[in-house]
Parts: sequence; structure tokens; C-alpha cells
Amino acid sequence: MPAVQPAPACGPAEPGEKPDLRPVEGRGADEELALLAKAVGHPARVQILRLLVRRESCVCGDIVDELPLAQSTVSQHLKVLRDAGLIRGEIDGPRVCYCVEPRALRRLRALVGSL
Repeated sequence: MPAVQPAPACGPAEPGEKPDLRPVEGRGADEELALLAKAVGHPARVQILRLLVRRESCVCGDIVDELPLAQSTVSQHLKVLRDAGLIRGEIDGPRVCYCVEPRALRRLRALVGSL
């Protein structure tokens, strides 16, 4: 049975990370852009992404304090962003800490830039 690898720590891209050479046009890219655009298609999710981008480390309970939304609503928005791959959550004791997935955010920027 293979060992479970821990998720990489939140933060900037790895220095040796290879560039993303996937196409930014075509059916696959269009579907990917539609999925990512749907994930950022709500102002609260945009606010969450901006909050996470500004932070150098994982953010735990602070997200709820920053938004005028109920905990359950914030959790649902975080789930949408996580399911789209734009953020990741790491378990830290009894809570989950979130951070931006830098590679996915760069991909979103590339896809939007290709329009």
C-alpha cells in the first residue's frame, strides 16, 4: 500500500515547478475556463480568493471574520472553490486551513487572458 503524501504547504510556487504548457484554446480549455469561471462567479468567492491571495500562510477561522456571511455560507463557498481546484484545505487539528492553489490561479489567469 503506498504511503499517503501530505499536501504541500501553502505558499508561492516551488522554484523548480515546470511551466503549464496546456493549450488555452480549444474544447478542453473552454470547458476548464467555464468550470473555473463558475467557481468565481459569486462575489463572496471572489472576496475569499482575494483574501487568500493576500495572505502568505494558510487561513483558518479568519475567513468568516472577514465576510458578512454565516459560517455555513462561507463553508459552502469554500467547498465550491476547493472542488474547482482553486484552493486547498489542510487539516490543522480541529479545523481546516485554506490557501490558494497557485498553479490553478495561474491557469485561470491564462485562460481568461486568452479571450
